[in-house]
Amino acid sequence: QVQLVESGGGSVQAGGSLRLSCAISNPAGYTYKSLSWFREPPEKEPEPVAVLYHDSGGIYYHKSVEGRFTISQDSATTTLFLQMNSLKPDDTAIYYCSGLFSPGGPARVISAYGIAFNYNYWGQGTQVTVSS
Repeated sequence: QVQLVESGGGSVQAGGSLRLSCAISNPAGYTYKSLSWFREPPEKEPEPVAVLYHDSGGIYYHKSVEGRFTISQDSATTTLFLQMNSLKPDDTAIYYCSGLFSPGGPARVISAYGIAFNYNYWGQGTQVTVSS
């Protein structure tokens, strides 16, 4: 089983920065196709934030965070990061780390504004609150 545990959320003022981390536990050595972040704003549907593809190294972002957020991983692929700069009140949400692993259960798909990805594992989420 794969376990994903997020940390690093908190409350900041607009213009501030936060760095989210996701500890990846993969004792069985499942292969992964992608690692990603999605978020759930208050009273809204979840939306994709960023995805990093393993084989191609391709990285894609939701248009609303391009140029402000950066997804990355450590070389051992034990931690996924999301560096968030120039935060806005609209970035307020619960942020989830996610991934598409094989073997794994049925994949969910999430898409919006030019980004789409599948995932079949996700964490418990970390709250990010940005005040104006």
